[in-house]
Amino acid sequence: MAAGQPYGQGARVWIPDCVHVWRAAEITKGYEEGDSVLHLRLEDGSPLVYSLGSQLPPLCNPECLSGKDDLVALSHLHEPAVLHSLRVRFLEANAIYTYCGIVLVAINPYKTLPIYEEEVIYAYSGREMGDMDPHIFALAEEAYRQMARFGRNQSLIISGESGAGKTASAKYAMRYFTTVGGDLGDSSMEEKVLASSPLMEAFGNAKTTRNDNSSRFGKYIEIGFSHARVMGATIKTYLLEKSRVTFQAKAERNYHIFYQLCASAALPELQGLHLRGAETFYYTQQGRCSAGTDDASDLDSTRNAFSLLGVPEADQLELFAILAAILHLGNVTIRGRDRHGDGCFVESNSEALGLFCALLGIEEVQVTRWLCHRKLVTAGETYMKPLSRQQALDCRDALAKHMYGQVFRWMTSRVNRALRSPEGQHTSIGILDIYGFEMFDLNSFEQFCINYANEKLQQLFNLHVFKLEQEEYMAEEIPWVFIDFYDNQPCIELIEGRLGILDLLNEECKMPQGSDGSWAQKLYQTHLGSSHFQKPKRPTDAFIVCHFAGKVEYQCDGFVEKNRDTIPEELVGLLRASKSVLLTELFLEDGDGPASRRSSGSRSSRPSRRSMPGTHKSKKSISSQFKSSLQRLMETLGSTTPHYVRCIKPNDSKLPFVFDSRRAVEQLRACGVLETIRISAAGYPSRWTYQEFFERYRALLSREELAGNDAKQSCSLALERLLQDPSMYRCGKSKVFFRAGQVAFLEELRCCRLRAACTLLQSNLRGWLARRRFGRIRAAAVCLQRYSRGMLARRLTAELRRSRAAVVLQKNVRMVLARRSYLRVCRAALTIQAFSRGMFARRLYHQMVQHQKAVVLQAAVRGWLVRQHYVRLRRAVLYLQCCYRRLRARRELQRLRAEARSVEHYKQLHKGMEIKVMQLQRRLDEQAEEKQRLAEQLSALNTAHAEEVQQLREEMRWLREDAAHDAQVQRLQERLAELERHSAESRLAQEVEELRQRLAEVEAVKLHLGKERDALIQRTLEQSQDLEEQHQRAARESRELQQELEEERARYQSLVQEYARLEQGYENLRDELAFHRQSTLRRSPSSESFLGSESSYVSSMSTAPSRDGSDLQAEGLEERWQPPPEVPQPPHPMGDPVPNSTVGQDPFEKAYLLLLGQLNAVTEELARTREELRRSKAPAEHEEKKPLDFLKRKNIAEMLGLGRSPEKAAGEDLKHAYDAVQVANKLLVSQLQEEKQHHEEEVEGLHLDIRSLKQLSQQQAAFIQDLQRHQGQEGLQHHVVRLKEENWELSQKLEKQERTTVKLQKQLRAYTKQIQEFTAMKKEATTPGQEPAASPVLPSPSGPPQAMLAWRLEDEGRIIKAIITDYRPGAMPELPAYILFLCIRHADHCRDEPRAHSLLDAAINAIKRVMKKHSDDFDVVALWLANACRLLNCLRQYGRDESCHQGNTAEQNEHRLRNLDPQGLCHSLGALAVQLYQQLVRTAEKRLKPMIVAAMLESETIQGLSSSCPPTHRRTLTTPAHTLPELLQQLGSFQQTLELYGLSPAVWHQLLRQLLFLISGTTLNYLLLRKDACSWSRGIQLRYNVSQVEQWLRAQRLQQSGAREMLEPLVQAAQLLQVKKVTEEDAAAICSLCTVLTPQQVVKILRAYTPTAGLEERVSPALISSVEKRLQEQQEKSPGQLLVDTSHLFPVQLPFIPSLLQLDQLCIPDSLDLPFLVRL
Repeated sequence: MAAGQPYGQGARVWIPDCVHVWRAAEITKGYEEGDSVLHLRLEDGSPLVYSLGSQLPPLCNPECLSGKDDLVALSHLHEPAVLHSLRVRFLEANAIYTYCGIVLVAINPYKTLPIYEEEVIYAYSGREMGDMDPHIFALAEEAYRQMARFGRNQSLIISGESGAGKTASAKYAMRYFTTVGGDLGDSSMEEKVLASSPLMEAFGNAKTTRNDNSSRFGKYIEIGFSHARVMGATIKTYLLEKSRVTFQAKAERNYHIFYQLCASAALPELQGLHLRGAETFYYTQQGRCSAGTDDASDLDSTRNAFSLLGVPEADQLELFAILAAILHLGNVTIRGRDRHGDGCFVESNSEALGLFCALLGIEEVQVTRWLCHRKLVTAGETYMKPLSRQQALDCRDALAKHMYGQVFRWMTSRVNRALRSPEGQHTSIGILDIYGFEMFDLNSFEQFCINYANEKLQQLFNLHVFKLEQEEYMAEEIPWVFIDFYDNQPCIELIEGRLGILDLLNEECKMPQGSDGSWAQKLYQTHLGSSHFQKPKRPTDAFIVCHFAGKVEYQCDGFVEKNRDTIPEELVGLLRASKSVLLTELFLEDGDGPASRRSSGSRSSRPSRRSMPGTHKSKKSISSQFKSSLQRLMETLGSTTPHYVRCIKPNDSKLPFVFDSRRAVEQLRACGVLETIRISAAGYPSRWTYQEFFERYRALLSREELAGNDAKQSCSLALERLLQDPSMYRCGKSKVFFRAGQVAFLEELRCCRLRAACTLLQSNLRGWLARRRFGRIRAAAVCLQRYSRGMLARRLTAELRRSRAAVVLQKNVRMVLARRSYLRVCRAALTIQAFSRGMFARRLYHQMVQHQKAVVLQAAVRGWLVRQHYVRLRRAVLYLQCCYRRLRARRELQRLRAEARSVEHYKQLHKGMEIKVMQLQRRLDEQAEEKQRLAEQLSALNTAHAEEVQQLREEMRWLREDAAHDAQVQRLQERLAELERHSAESRLAQEVEELRQRLAEVEAVKLHLGKERDALIQRTLEQSQDLEEQHQRAARESRELQQELEEERARYQSLVQEYARLEQGYENLRDELAFHRQSTLRRSPSSESFLGSESSYVSSMSTAPSRDGSDLQAEGLEERWQPPPEVPQPPHPMGDPVPNSTVGQDPFEKAYLLLLGQLNAVTEELARTREELRRSKAPAEHEEKKPLDFLKRKNIAEMLGLGRSPEKAAGEDLKHAYDAVQVANKLLVSQLQEEKQHHEEEVEGLHLDIRSLKQLSQQQAAFIQDLQRHQGQEGLQHHVVRLKEENWELSQKLEKQERTTVKLQKQLRAYTKQIQEFTAMKKEATTPGQEPAASPVLPSPSGPPQAMLAWRLEDEGRIIKAIITDYRPGAMPELPAYILFLCIRHADHCRDEPRAHSLLDAAINAIKRVMKKHSDDFDVVALWLANACRLLNCLRQYGRDESCHQGNTAEQNEHRLRNLDPQGLCHSLGALAVQLYQQLVRTAEKRLKPMIVAAMLESETIQGLSSSCPPTHRRTLTTPAHTLPELLQQLGSFQQTLELYGLSPAVWHQLLRQLLFLISGTTLNYLLLRKDACSWSRGIQLRYNVSQVEQWLRAQRLQQSGAREMLEPLVQAAQLLQVKKVTEEDAAAICSLCTVLTPQQVVKILRAYTPTAGLEERVSPALISSVEKRLQEQQEKSPGQLLVDTSHLFPVQLPFIPSLLQLDQLCIPDSLDLPFLVRL
């Protein structure tokens, strides 16, 4: 490459500028070797002639490399390129973080940004450092991952100027570590670690002119981890600025804690400190600075942090007393005795001194003495020397500084004690928040120590960078060439070496007459020849040290005294003897304390230094302490893997997003960023893998190079051809390394090649467009010619047609004239012929008339004869017709009556419909009235119908008589036809008239019935309309109720998540209660799986008594399928053997034994319930022996003598039996009375317990209000809510036990009454002198309904274990739900509601345990969600809701629940189903999350797009772990699983909607957090991937599921990346396009948009501002949100789907091992 090529015409260079430091310019005339000037054109268009010196100006990087997230990726590495990249990223993209090799550069934005939320933490968690945009979280994740992967300690070194954001960066890093490394079960340690920050800030931070919360000390926070979980932390502090306690510059403040105490002086616990406003204390009012924060609320935060760290309230108040004493000490006034200043005194009755002594518990006289005097000890005597006023003031300030230093050390030790982990730690991550390099106008001892520490840290940084570079070259087997970098070891040796600056300073401090001047002379004599040490030209005691960041001049005044840190021993002794325990603890050890950062500038007198020689020998100097602590810090950092954060302060005015280039360059030079750039630029800074180079520069490769299979060989050949100088690049094992500037040269070649290709494409395209335009013009010309010729041809044709028409007209006219002449001749001929033919016709007519007349005469005679015969026949026919019509009329009448009856039936049916509607509306009273009215109408209609039928029968009889009479008349007429013809005709006419009248009457009746029918139809229509209106009104009310139900369901499902989080604590309590019951109660092994259920103690035999004796039938049924065990009976006292069987037994005896057996079972259940109630009350009471036990141990048949058959029984036996019955009745009556008394006592005790619980609940409510008033922490509120829920559950249990007790009492009373009735019956049956009456037969229980499974309460655990715990799905996945419902049906049939609730509670708890064990198994969760939904639907289908019975068959309606109200069961199952659905969502999300980003953004479904975006230094072009087909396949597997287990498609639609929301939100969040992903090519790729998902939805017929709307944000984001972004019209189009995205998201994408090199321009800030303003106007009320909350769950709706399976056809496989379930 020729030397003049980079500086050719059009190249851009950087030139120095006095304002902007560097300024860009374009070369207008190419540079030739030997030229002394360079012709440039500035950005504003003005020309400039730039004089060249020894070096050419630095070149600008290509536009595609501007604003890169890693400065090392720049082709030209130099200061202006770094500054420009930082400015572009900060101002245009609002990116405050930038990588510079291993350094993260953080610029303080002075504005709160939405990039630190918890969603951002989880977005960076688990990601590689180059996968996301630069962030403090990315660096923290890198350190955390290396620690977890390699087990090596890590460290984050955060440095920078005051106000650059060091403390905030450290806090964000700590928050990240405690979030990703926190323990999910116990977060107390993480809270303590985070609580240490506000505590350290209160005691160690202060307001300065540069920063409102400046850390005035250095700290190293070491967070301990064990198995990647936070276990504890340790804080080490360095160089506290104690001089700030006594002195503050203008516009600065003291430490925050003093102002917090003054602002909270009105608190009752602080009134004893006698504090006032901060302006009344000397130590807090020197800066004259107004408060910019709420100090009172900050004190609350400080005290909360103390409490969280375990510092008692008493210690806090005592500590505040010491701090208040320091403030009062500053107000102590000391005056001189004379003008010469030989002595001083404290004003008498000094209020400040009195408060100081009172708060610390020391003597005021002693303090007054030792403030103004000093004790001198010589070899033989001891005497006191008065101090001057200035010396006394210095002594006071030294005491205050020393006290605060001891307080700070004690506070740090207490924090470390609270953060110390008792279990120990395996690895750690340290966070070093240390001050940066300082260079002021006046620099003293503090600046010297700070810059010394930065020299050490810079040396460590340089060695680490150099080591990384060396390891990179060696790993790639590149020849190692030593890189010359700045080594500051000579400067460090100057400071800390033998006879160095610190050594001479310590030696001077040991000299009795040591002073700052003598120390300065020693420095001149020793180090003046060093290259890093200089003497200023001014004749002052000062020296200059050449640091790595520049030369710093230090003033020697105060060095010696500050290094000594002399403290009056007498005053310290007074503090040690104080009555305050905490103060005594602070000054118990006065050895090596924490090194002070700044102290007073004045010096104490020489006698005071001679007075304590022992102290100087035992106590180290401040510099020695700082040197040793710094050495230990270097050793600690050397044993870790460091990660560097350099904080930059963009401007001194603290304005948001204002970049001062001059200030930024100063900090970049001081923090070592430019040194990193220089080291990288000295070697091969640009490093590309062969695959990346091949993909990026494919356009520069020849055909032979592209045809090769080896990418490394192809790249090597291409580089040999493109870069002729081999020293400009090196080929490693997996990467190719370039010198600085070579990538820019390759980019220029690539741009030229692409530009030439574009030009070729444009020329071909323009030629094709021209050819297409010529073709269109030619086609248009041909078309015009065609239409012109056609017009001429049409004209000719029209002329020819007119000529032809004229000829045709002439021909037709001539033809008409000839035809008229011919027709006249024809008419004349025809007339003549007509007259002739008429004459001949008339002649023939006359002949024919004559002949006809003869024929007429003959016909008349013959006709008269025929008419006579016809008349006779006609009469007979008319009679027959009348008879037939009469028959038809009668039939018509019968039909009309039947039709009338059918109308009445329709009316009755209609009334029945009204009654049914009124029954649905619960109008029972109206139903009865309507029924009575209809009955009356029906009786009236029946009466009328009977009368009408009777009348019709009469008429029929009359008609039949008439018919007989007519027949007789006819026979007479036949005999006397000629004589009585006229009389017969008259009679027939009368009869016909009568028939007509009757027919008219029938017609009238028919018309009347028709009118009644029309009236009924009209009334029916009106009532139908009324019903329709009522139905519409009910539908509207139903829709309103449905809407309210939807809202309530959404609120309820939001509460379900909160309930799930509290489930763990409830599970633990329930397991503990189950274990307690298992150890105390005698239970069968089958019941161990459901201990802890609230209703487990309820027996299946205990049912409420009813009036019709249905409970006896149920008990008899249970006795029939659950026979009691046989008990051997001893012989009868009379000697008669008692048979074992009950064959032939008396029915009275059977019933009585059955009743007594039931009574025994109830008594046993009562005893067990009483025992559980007593055990729940804690005190164990000895239960007295019950007389009823006698009935339990002995056979009641033996006692009563009822074992013999009635055939063998004698009267004497009956008498004995009667006596035994009386005795048993007396025993039972006494026992029942005693039981009643005991139960009443127990009920009273339960009422007392309930009242005590209510009182306790009220006390807890009051306590909760107090806690909420004084404690605002969310964790305590959740704890209080959980306690309230537990108390409520306990009260519910007690109420349920009370109800059970009352129920059992009612049963006992019912059984007592039955026994009494039975005894009376026996007494009547065995009256003396009468034969035993026949025993009444008890009604046999009716057969139970079908489709149920009989089970016992003892088998509940076995059922749950078989169908839930050990269940393996087979051909019918929903089988457990059906089995549970059949068992519930049996409990419903037995009217045993507690048993049904017990079974359902046990099933729910078992499902939760299974879910807890298999929470990550999608199939298991889907299986039990399907069963929960099926059981819920069965309860609805067979419940009491009429709307769910519409699709039931007749058999299914017979299986409905009769006695059990399923509302409570549905509520519990609904909550379980919602929890299972949410668990299903979480399980699916766990599988999808690792696939989303790789499939949606990183997978290259369109080949060739990735080459348009060059890879960065950290982010490489690797094959994604997952592809889009894999993601769609996973979604398809979810769908197949849900279909396999029979879940409703609506559930899958809701799940798919939730999963696509996750996919869209995760992809969009990742897009917002990656600047390189915001490009035109990435937008095309993203839109294509979204279209593939949409196509999959269409293929699966899921368009109407609502899932497509979840992808709309991604679609708009992809379109936003593709649209034009230049003009205001584009801004309006963007605003109309982005309707779903928030304004923050749109602005973030526009700021992060990366244009295609050479084809696009950057988005202008003006356009971004315009878009942001427009969007804010459109979405004024929308909340600002940058990232999508992917954890949001949509409310779920579980649809009702009835089961088509007949319950009696259900087959239970033998593999379930359920032989104890009996099908009924």
